[in-house]
This record gives sequence, structure tokens and C-alpha cells, in this order.
Amino acid sequence: MSAPGVCLPLSPVATVSAHAQLHARRSLSSFVMPVMAALLLGALGTWLAVNFVKAPAYFFTISFIGLTNGAVYALVALGYTLVYGILELINFAHGDVFMLGGMVSATMIISVFNLHAHESGAPLVVAIVSSLLVAMAACGLLNATIERIAYRPLRGAPRLAPLITAIGVSFILQNVAIGWKNVSYVAVPPVLPTSNVFSISGVVYTWEKFIVVIVTLPVLLALIWLVQRTKQGKAMRATAQDRDAAAMMGINVNRTISFTFLIAGALAGAGGLLYALYFGQVRYDTGFQLGLIAFTAAVLGGIGNLPGAVLGALCIGFIQAFNDGLQWHSPGSDWTQSIVFAILILILVFRPEGLLGERTPEGT
Repeated sequence: MSAPGVCLPLSPVATVSAHAQLHARRSLSSFVMPVMAALLLGALGTWLAVNFVKAPAYFFTISFIGLTNGAVYALVALGYTLVYGILELINFAHGDVFMLGGMVSATMIISVFNLHAHESGAPLVVAIVSSLLVAMAACGLLNATIERIAYRPLRGAPRLAPLITAIGVSFILQNVAIGWKNVSYVAVPPVLPTSNVFSISGVVYTWEKFIVVIVTLPVLLALIWLVQRTKQGKAMRATAQDRDAAAMMGINVNRTISFTFLIAGALAGAGGLLYALYFGQVRYDTGFQLGLIAFTAAVLGGIGNLPGAVLGALCIGFIQAFNDGLQWHSPGSDWTQSIVFAILILILVFRPEGLLGERTPEGT
């Protein structure tokens, strides 16, 4: 008998048998999981196809709602993916920065410009553009300040410390919103025009949806240009790849990270304005709910990947719109959040790097 606490080495036969069992389990897993994914995608495709055949015009109308929702989610998801790409930090306070952007926008529209329902003409354009600039500036500065005070001192700490700090900052911002606007909804009058952009064979697209896309698209294109074509964008990409090497090459890493938080906050401010205008109300917990959806979109597309964040946001927007609006065997709006987070779980199981993400040595 062996002495207590002493492990004898396995025999060669036992070792070969253990490796064979492990290989068999991996082979089974690698076969079953793609089959399950294919079945789920097949069921989803069948459901969409049947709904399209039954009511094609209604299907396209619902799709435009999904496009609009996805455009709002994209602005918030890009903020998550920018910060994660440069610091590998999930900034859970980002959704609450978005919420404060919505409240700032609502205050500008109601108290500063005193807009009323179905406003039109130059006053509406001036109010929207001014509110957009103020919300982006306020949220950008707020986000950069949060990075300087809460995250920078913990940059060398274990990853759990800044994550817990981000959750704490999220609750602080929610309490700031409660102290400012109370717990009730801040209502925004329906100032966006509701007339049709076009109506073709029963497919209707209205201006309040189109304006959201009009505002979102230039912001997204400007961000891609900034990251890909400018000197500051090159500094951001270099810092994301290797902070120490970037510092040795003369890049001011702290300033680059603060600039990234500034841009992410500005995107959240733009998203807050569009949310307040399109959905007509914002509350202290709006950022928590929509922030989780936007984070799911970023993970779905491949967190750290800008086009992936946009793709994931559009996918989530379409999924929500189809689930809420389609009539043939739709689960209904009560199941929307459960479906969104079930998709997040499936993505993490089947393709943890996301739709457009790449596997890294950490993720293998």
C-alpha cells in the first residue's frame, strides 16, 4: 500500500484510456454543439420566413422598427467596445452615463428650448442639434472624469477591483439621477414628425424613425474614421495592443485612455438624446436596462470590434422588434429580455469571441 497522501502514477494503459475518453467527450461535444446551433438557426429562419410570407408589408414595417432600435443600441454598444478594447474593462457605469445623457437632452428640450408636441421647422433642428452637442459634451466629460478618478488609480490592480468599482459608479450615477429628477419618468413631448418618409405597397417608414438613423449614421462613420485614419486613432489602437510598447514609442497612454473614455461618453450622450426623442421618456434605471442590452450586443458582435458592435446591436434590435411585433407564434414582449440574454448565453457557449471577433490566446 502507498503512504497516505502519495499519488502513484497511472499505468500506461490507464493513461491511454483516460486520453481516449477525453477525446471521445470532446468529439461528441464538437459534433453536438454545431448541430444544436444549426437547429436553432433553422427554426429561427423558418419562423421568420413564415411570418414574411403571411404579411410581407407588415414584416418590413417591423424590420424598420428593429433598424431604429438597433441604431440606438449601436451608439451605446460602441462605448462598451471602445473601453474594453483599450483597457479590457467592462464599464458597467456606461449605461448610466447614457441615462444621464437622456436626462440632459430632455431638460434641454423641455426647459431650454420649450419645444411642444409635433414642433417643426428651424426651431426643431436647432433644438436637436444643440441638445445633441450638449449631451455629447456633458457625457464625454463625465466619462473621462470617471476614468480619471475611479479607474486610473486601479489600473495595476487585479481585474476584479475595477469591475466592482464600475458597478459602484453605476449606483452612484443612478442616485445622482434620483436626486436630480426623482424616481418618476422624465417625459419628452413627441417633437419628432410622424409623417411618412415613404409608403410603398403597405410598407410604411416614418420620419421619427428615419431621423434616428440620420443622426446615428454620421456619428458611426465619424468614429470609424477617427479610429482608422487619424493620429489619435492610431494611438488608441497602439495602446489597445500593448500599452508598454506604446509608451516607449512616445504615446501618452493616460491621455489616450482618457480620450477613449471621452469619445465613449460622447457616444452615450448621443444615444441618450435619440432614446429620449424616440421613446419619449427616461428614468434613473433606464441606463441599467438598456446598458445590459447594449453590452449583449457588443458581446454578440465581438467585444472590442467596432463593426461587430454595430452588427450585434442591429441583430438585437431586429430580434426585439420581431419578437414584439410579429404575429405568427411570437413569444411576445414579456419574453423579450429572456430571449436577448439567452442569445448572450448561447453566444458565450458556441462562439465566445462573437460574430466578428477573433480568438485570442486568452480566449482559447
